[in-house]
Amino acid sequence: MATTVMIVDDSLFMRKMLRDILSEEGYEVIAEASDGDEAVAKYRECRPDLVTLDIVMPNKTGIEALQIIMALNPQARVVMCSAIGQESMTEAAAKAGAKAFILKPFNPELVARTLKEVAEG
Repeated sequence: MATTVMIVDDSLFMRKMLRDILSEEGYEVIAEASDGDEAVAKYRECRPDLVTLDIVMPNKTGIEALQIIMALNPQARVVMCSAIGQESMTEAAAKAGAKAFILKPFNPELVARTLKEVAEG
């Protein structure tokens, strides 16, 4: 059975890019969300094996959504997506429970390797 993933990013282009990379690697993308509120709601509904979560989004930031997701499931495996230059936010995400980080723009090989490492624990 394929590892299930929820992709969260306010950019449709970034979601599509991640979906393409993950699908090619054999992951099953079961949900997408475009902001933090939608991410929390869809996480409750779908309980994916992995979540990719953008940091800068409308409504709730990725860090706020991460905190709620970790409260719902302390074993959640969340990989934050961040643009270069957001070090303070990545530190806050690590403290909140993020398992790894992927820098934008996405490098497909690095995305695949990072998600595999997080999925395997």
